[in-house]
Amino acid sequence: MTVTRSDVAHFHNTFPLISPAAYYAARRRRVAVVQTLHNYRLLCPSALLFRNGRVCEECLGRSVPWPGVVHACYRGSRSATAAVAGMTAVHRAIGTWTRAVDVYIALTEFGRRKFIEGGIPAEKIVVKPNFTEDPGVGDHRCREALFVGRLAPEKGLDTLISAWRLLASRQPGLKLTIVGSGPMEVLQRDNPPGIEWLGWQPRESVLEVMKRASLLVFPSVHYEGFPMTLVEAFATGLPVVASNIGACAEVIRDRHTGRLYRPGDHVELAHVLQEVFSNEDSLQDMGRHARAEYEMKYSPQRNYEQLMNVYALAAEHAHSTAAAS
Repeated sequence: MTVTRSDVAHFHNTFPLISPAAYYAARRRRVAVVQTLHNYRLLCPSALLFRNGRVCEECLGRSVPWPGVVHACYRGSRSATAAVAGMTAVHRAIGTWTRAVDVYIALTEFGRRKFIEGGIPAEKIVVKPNFTEDPGVGDHRCREALFVGRLAPEKGLDTLISAWRLLASRQPGLKLTIVGSGPMEVLQRDNPPGIEWLGWQPRESVLEVMKRASLLVFPSVHYEGFPMTLVEAFATGLPVVASNIGACAEVIRDRHTGRLYRPGDHVELAHVLQEVFSNEDSLQDMGRHARAEYEMKYSPQRNYEQLMNVYALAAEHAHSTAAAS
């Protein structure tokens, strides 16, 4: 058996099964450490920067995220939250977040700014978005809006349902398809006209629905990382109507690859949806721009190039750190 020494260890999640101690194991072997920041766990015990239906930044920048403990932000338990908060505080104190990682990957510029506010050194954070294999462009033949995601409060599904109730009264005949599962499935009990609930679906089925739909609605009311749903929609040539918050405001260019509206404002969302469905030429133009955006930024080849640059940067940093020690 041949054992090959690695040059880079790339971590996507060390919580809860792999602790940050894995960073130190890599560094002892002079292996560069890269960490992708998929959520806000280093800044917030819940990892979402979201509490009681709205964005919450009470723990942002604190050496000990004690407000999260007070509010029982992790799994509704103060003791469990204290364990998570204690872990992040201890590693902040001993310098794990600043010294044990060579390069962090943020998924958007917005995310990068938040982590800098939270104390991660700016020079260690690079931006590399998510990507997806090319599923092919759809024909988008149906007058259909699509929601794909976990059916949870932070995803803004209640905003979408309220907006659809208004839209259905003004513009009958439109269809909304909801794909996903979660605690807000109970909203099906009071279902406005024109909504079909498909539950959880495998990725292949989701892509097929994307290829036939007219637009994706992404009504999230919290700071998303970089949802794969957005990348997949762009790849199929599907424009996105999204709340103007966090990463969504950065990824979707208003009136170019989709439309933006005030997060949580169901009246404005209904107005935007009505406007979009009333202008087929604009809808098709936004779909073409979305596909072009995918080809330019989110294809496998583009992502590979960016990732290799990140690895080279991490290896260079690890080498210079070892030489100085």
